[in-house]
Amino acid sequence: MRIVFMGSADLSCPSLETLLTVDDEVVAVVTQPDRPKGRNLKSSPSPVRVLAESRGISVLTPERINTAESVNALKAFKPDLIVVVAYGQILKRDILQMPPQGCINMHTSLLPKYRGAAPIQWAIANGDKETGVTSMFMNEKMDAGDVVCQKKVLITNNDTGGSLHDKLAGEAAALLRQTVDKIRSGTVSKSPQIETDATFAPKLTKKDGKIDWTSPSDRIYNRIRAFNPWPCCYCEVPAGSGVMLRILQVKVEDTAGSPGQIIDDSGSGPLIACGQGSIRLIQVQPGGRKVMNGADYLRGYRVKVGSILG
Repeated sequence: MRIVFMGSADLSCPSLETLLTVDDEVVAVVTQPDRPKGRNLKSSPSPVRVLAESRGISVLTPERINTAESVNALKAFKPDLIVVVAYGQILKRDILQMPPQGCINMHTSLLPKYRGAAPIQWAIANGDKETGVTSMFMNEKMDAGDVVCQKKVLITNNDTGGSLHDKLAGEAAALLRQTVDKIRSGTVSKSPQIETDATFAPKLTKKDGKIDWTSPSDRIYNRIRAFNPWPCCYCEVPAGSGVMLRILQVKVEDTAGSPGQIIDDSGSGPLIACGQGSIRLIQVQPGGRKVMNGADYLRGYRVKVGSILG
């Protein structure tokens, strides 16, 4: 089969690598245009573009994929199948109906649960014990197409958004290989999603990382894991100061107190009271400083019992 691959993020790369090992031809890669990145906002290519160009594959970087110009450029490659993994643009009917074998999407949840942009992070934030990957035929609704294959993946207590991302990227690549094999052999089956079971995982913003100290300690713990490395949870030290502290790792404890109040300033890090229980700050990053453990933070900064965090 002639395959066009669409992807942009790091999550996409293992799937593209897998397609380059199957008995098919990746005739083109479509990815997002170069974007400003880093402190200097230097224009940089997507990870998928870097990978594709290193393998000598034709790369398209349309600002808008559904324009007549972009659709005609895709048609020129005569794809039998289009594979989409974390591309970043919604495909419309002219593209979805283009390849004879359809358009396949790899999604990092057990659909219909967590449709949308951030399924990995919201699964952890909501305290789920398992998630997974899904291959599906795409339609014009977001993440609502017929399911081909699924693979469950356990979420451990130590998983962060970053670690689970890496696990699911590998699982998605393996499931993609199975899916393409089924399509090639004509043994693929389709299972409609149950719409009433659908839940959504909206795109994350930096505001999602702001800690609400009135929440229970386990909820705060889950969000800190989920939003590491981005958008990363943070608070003000002290409240109202405008001085931000990024919180990367914590330990849940049972000590009670007024939400947001420092109730212990010794040991492995400050202990902060929550709406229920408390959390000890194990790894943090003060604004403009390097990442440090909680004990070093206590030694280097004025953190006192009774202070309130915002």
